[in-house]
Amino acid sequence: MKIDKKITIEDLVDEFPFSVNFLSKKGIKCIACGEPIWGTLEEACIEKNFSQEEIHEFVTELNDLIKN
Repeated sequence: MKIDKKITIEDLVDEFPFSVNFLSKKGIKCIACGEPIWGTLEEACIEKNFSQEEIHEFVTELNDLIKN
């Protein structure tokens, strides 16, 4: 499975539990962090003022992590 910016935070965390630490380091709270967030990865990034270019880089980094 490839991660894209339209994945929900819930699905991301369920499918890739390691992503919790990654999201936390980027300043994005997630379900497993104790403060639930609903919506997509893109929506969470926009809420934290990530640009579209930064969101693309963010998704690329997550996909690199699942390859390793």
